[in-house]
Amino acid sequence: MINLSYGTWETVWSFARKALTLNLALALTNLPLLIALAVVAEPTAYPLFFGLLALTAGPSVAAAFGYLHGELSYLAAYRRFFRAALLRGGLTVALLAVLAVDVVALHDRPAGAYLVPLFVVLSVLVAAAGVVALALLPLRPGTRLWAGLLTAAYAAVRRWWLSALTLLVLAAVALAVTRAPVLGLATLPGCALILAWVNSAASLRHT
Repeated sequence: MINLSYGTWETVWSFARKALTLNLALALTNLPLLIALAVVAEPTAYPLFFGLLALTAGPSVAAAFGYLHGELSYLAAYRRFFRAALLRGGLTVALLAVLAVDVVALHDRPAGAYLVPLFVVLSVLVAAAGVVALALLPLRPGTRLWAGLLTAAYAAVRRWWLSALTLLVLAAVALAVTRAPVLGLATLPGCALILAWVNSAASLRHT
């Protein structure tokens, strides 16, 4: 039998409750994207359509971070950070889209041998900085857009190992949700966002 102290059980239950709450909240706030993923067999064939639907991810992730910060409920954090998160998330999605188009266009050209690796590295940096920039909203709500983006980029590079772990976990969850939207969202995103929040907060510490 497993013999754990009351404090340990409380910690386990708190983690499970937060993860389940985030799973449900993310499913509701990204419902159009989920429906599209469930209906369309090959989402990669419609990058513009799914890119627009992916804009809802920014506010929902920022709301999750606000909820995990402990000062707001998920709904209150969603309302509070919606506009700023939509802008930061939109910039991240737009930059990733431009870089992806450049990689595809240059892949088979002579200049691609030099530029494609650079664009891939920039894509990783943009994605990592985008996550940290969303974490800045509850941590430093008064930070202006460009100052926040620069801070996020610096923090993501400074603690690159945390950024790499966050991106690997989020990419695995995104792949799982793409393949099995209902099952993936019911089990994985909450845990992944808790990890992303802890890593992002640690990256921003003393930055």
